[in-house]
Amino acid sequence: MTKRLSSKHKVDRRLKVNLWGRPKSPFNTRNYPPGQHGKNKRGKPSDYGIQLEAKQKMKFYYGNINERQFRNVYRKALQKKGSTTENLVGFLERRLDTVAYRAKFATTVFSARQLINHGHIRVNGKKVNIPSYLVKPEDTIEIKNNSKSLITIVGSLASKEREVPDYIQMDEKTKKARLTRVPKLSEVPYPTIMEPNLVIEYYSR
Repeated sequence: MTKRLSSKHKVDRRLKVNLWGRPKSPFNTRNYPPGQHGKNKRGKPSDYGIQLEAKQKMKFYYGNINERQFRNVYRKALQKKGSTTENLVGFLERRLDTVAYRAKFATTVFSARQLINHGHIRVNGKKVNIPSYLVKPEDTIEIKNNSKSLITIVGSLASKEREVPDYIQMDEKTKKARLTRVPKLSEVPYPTIMEPNLVIEYYSR
């Protein structure tokens, strides 16, 4: 097992969810936190603890975004008109690493981030190597021509583990994807319950 995979498995057990919906997650068979006393941890969490856990779930789900970046996303969601909860989800789903993951260019958000960092992704025909870049509706995201045969990309596209959501139009032949709209919370295919409203409460304290 790689260090990265081992780390993700520990996250699942610490947060007590199969966060990415992976069939090999240890939480499927050991649904308690890691460590010697994991089974025996009891007690009702405080409101703060519940809010913190909701925030950690979303941060890790979107590739363990660092705290400064995540707080900035919250601030942008707060400043934008409309529902802060929906705005938060919308900004996270528009991140380039998220869109590349949703389009199945990579098996994980972490892998999608690596593809972007290494210059394998194009947005509207131009190289973008910033994972947090915000994709706009109708933008086209594609794999650059000499990277389309990479085993990791071909394997990810062929995987039946998850489907491309309705708000992304995908052409597997050309390896091009288009974000058709900013999704609502109800449309996002989270494999576990996410509570962005509690994230808002956490930062609003």
